[in-house]
Amino acid sequence: MDDMAERYRKTFSISWDQLQKDCRALAWKLLEVRKEWSKIIAIARGGLVPAAIIARELNIKVVDTVCISSYTIRNQSATLSILKRPDLADMDESWLIIDDLVDTGRTATATREMFPGIHFATVYAKPEGRPIIDTFITEVSQDTWILFPWDSYTTTSFVSPIADTV
Repeated sequence: MDDMAERYRKTFSISWDQLQKDCRALAWKLLEVRKEWSKIIAIARGGLVPAAIIARELNIKVVDTVCISSYTIRNQSATLSILKRPDLADMDESWLIIDDLVDTGRTATATREMFPGIHFATVYAKPEGRPIIDTFITEVSQDTWILFPWDSYTTTSFVSPIADTV
């Protein structure tokens, strides 16, 4: 985690309650863009929870995923790998891409290349990645590590996934 300590000088902890509120705020913003969305593409894994909340709020029944591995906790500059792509046969402008965060923009850029012209929304955005997406709710400084509720459980520090502790 030394790479992280150098890159992220601040931590922004988000509770489940705050995430719910921010996702609902994002849903309101997305309704200003378009009244009816037909499909959400969630960027797994971080975008799964926000996508579920937004799908509920916007009454979107079809949710798919694009699975991209762009970094690990131990290696922030890992090679980007696309692990799963959705079927793009019926892609149109009523689709919506959802992720929890845009940081450096590596994942967002790869996603944009797969889904040109599709509206891209994240709950949180950092300055480096912000120009790549269309809509977001909260901007966070580039040197801040966002601690999502699924990363921290009931503490205010990072908790390793169980698989990493065995």
